[in-house]
Amino acid sequence: MPRVTCAPPSLCLSLLRLLKHLLPSLPPTVRDADVPPLYRKRFVLSGYRPVGLSRRCYILSLFQIHNETLNVWSHLLAAVCMSMRFLVFVVLQGGGILGFRLQGPEGQGFSVDVSSLPLVLYVISAITYLSCSAAAHLLQAHSEMEHYSLYFLDYACMAVYQYSCAMALYLYTSDDVWKQSMLAQIFPPASALLSWLSCATCCYATLATHFCRPLHRKLCQVVPLGVAFMVVFNPVAHRLISYSWKSNSALPLHFLQMVLFLPSAIFFSFPVPELFYPGHCDIVAHSHQIFHVMLSFSMFIQQEALFKNFLWRRPALIREFGEEHLLLVCASFLCLMLCCVMTALAMRWRAKAQLQKEQRWK
Repeated sequence: MPRVTCAPPSLCLSLLRLLKHLLPSLPPTVRDADVPPLYRKRFVLSGYRPVGLSRRCYILSLFQIHNETLNVWSHLLAAVCMSMRFLVFVVLQGGGILGFRLQGPEGQGFSVDVSSLPLVLYVISAITYLSCSAAAHLLQAHSEMEHYSLYFLDYACMAVYQYSCAMALYLYTSDDVWKQSMLAQIFPPASALLSWLSCATCCYATLATHFCRPLHRKLCQVVPLGVAFMVVFNPVAHRLISYSWKSNSALPLHFLQMVLFLPSAIFFSFPVPELFYPGHCDIVAHSHQIFHVMLSFSMFIQQEALFKNFLWRRPALIREFGEEHLLLVCASFLCLMLCCVMTALAMRWRAKAQLQKEQRWK
C-alpha cells in the first residue's frame, strides 16, 4: 500500500520563515543582577527584560510576562477607554463639544465653541500622558539614552496633563465664593509654575540616578507633586466641603476620584508591598503597578465628573469668565507645553553629555 506524506507547500514554508523573521522569539526575563542599576527597581528582584535588544523585541514584549507588563497595559487600556468614552460623549452632544461646529443651512463655515476647548485640551493631554507613559515602560530598556529620553517625555506629558486638569477644575468646578479667595487670584500662574516644576524635578530625579540617594530622588518627585495636588484640587475640595453632594451629580465622582488618587500617591512614594516581600511582587502587585492601576481608574472617573461639570457650567461659562479669558487659558496651555518640552530636551542633552563623559572615563 503506497505511503501518503503530507508536506507543507513551499508557499506555507516561506510564510512561516517570514513570520519567524518578523516575530523573533523573545529571550526570557532575567534577574536584577543581570541588568545595569539604571533599570532596577528597589526590592523587585526578577522579571527584567535583557537590555540592548531591538525595539521590535520590546514592542513584542507587550505580550510577554515581565515586571513592566501591568504598567504598560494599565495605562494603555486607560488611554483607549478614555478615548472611546470621549467619542461617545461627543456623539451624544451632537459634535459641538469638539470646539468646532459647522453652521449655516448649507453647512458652510465653522464656529469656535470656546467654552469646550479647555475640556478638549484636558482629554487630549490625559490620553497623551497615558500613551507616553505606556511607551516609556515598554521601550525604556532599549538603551540608557532611550531610557532617559522616554521618561523625560513622560514627565513633560504628565506636567501638561496636570496643568490641563487644573484649568478644567478651575473653569468647570469653581464657585463664586472660591473665586473671591486669594488662591483663586493666583491659581492659573501658580498651577503653571507648579506643573513646570514637577516636570523639571522629576526629570532631574531620573537624571540623578547614578549620584543621588533613592530617598533624595523620591523627595524631588514627591514634594512638588504633593504641593501641586493641594493647589490643583482646591476648587473641588471647596465644593465638596461647602455644598450638598445631592446638588450636583459630579461631586460624588470627584470624591471617589480623590479617594483613589491619594492611595495611588502613597504607592508612588513608598515601595510597598515589595519592601516587606522582596521578590514576591515582581510580576504583579509591586508599588508602581498599583499606582498605575489606581491612577488609571482615578483619571477615568475624573473625566466623567468633568463631563458632568461641563454640561452644568457650559451655558454660563463665557458670561462668567469672558471669551478672552478662556482663550488666554488655552494659550497658556500651549505655552506650558512648550516650556515642558524644552525642559525635557535640555535634560536629554545633559543626559547625553553625562553618558559620553562616563564612556570617556571608562
